[in-house]
Amino acid sequence: MMNRSPLTILVVEDHPTIARQIVDFLDGLKWQTDHAASGALAIDLATRNAYDVVLLDLNLPDMDGLDVCRAIKARAPRNVPVLMLTARDAFEDKARGFHDGADDYLTKPFDLRELALRCEALARRGQLHVSQEMQLGPLTLLLREKRTLYNGVPVPLTLAGFRILLKMCTVYPHALSRSALMHELWGANPPDSDALKSHIYALRKQLELASAQKLIVTIPQLGYRLELGEINRG
Repeated sequence: MMNRSPLTILVVEDHPTIARQIVDFLDGLKWQTDHAASGALAIDLATRNAYDVVLLDLNLPDMDGLDVCRAIKARAPRNVPVLMLTARDAFEDKARGFHDGADDYLTKPFDLRELALRCEALARRGQLHVSQEMQLGPLTLLLREKRTLYNGVPVPLTLAGFRILLKMCTVYPHALSRSALMHELWGANPPDSDALKSHIYALRKQLELASAQKLIVTIPQLGYRLELGEINRG
């Protein structure tokens, strides 16, 4: 198996054996996976976290998978690709899935290697539409140069600080968990939590020097969130 850049995947599957097979395989690729066995939990997780791809089974115990797909597309903090997993192979079923927002379709049973390839393709497709500049209120992130401006003035950040800030901007105004930030920086082999605290402290200090206000707040029992007030996303 070729080396792959780590992705963050939400697996929505109520069948425990199938879910375990998928999660174990993706974990073996050093990807980060969350699992939801119900539509309600899937929507909640997709609303609170930033995923590269959602793997969505159509047959869920509490909701139709198409309803879940529509809700995720409407509420997720960014336009996350949805790969539908289902035994329904009729053209009409596929047409409904694409009509309701699915980005790809894989019929059960499937090869887990193909599943991983499709996830990578969907993640790359999403990145093609990402601008090389992100504007969020007074913050400007120059993605190619990995530089940050506040009201047009450069803010000196470390590479780790820039990556943390970019992740926060991507999901704004939602919070990011500590585990998500640690995975963003160190993948599947994070150091102790004090390392993340040190990076957050340095980032917070530089942003406060630039803005004369506290832009990163701590959310107890969860993680961190940007506070920029009422803004229009650029």
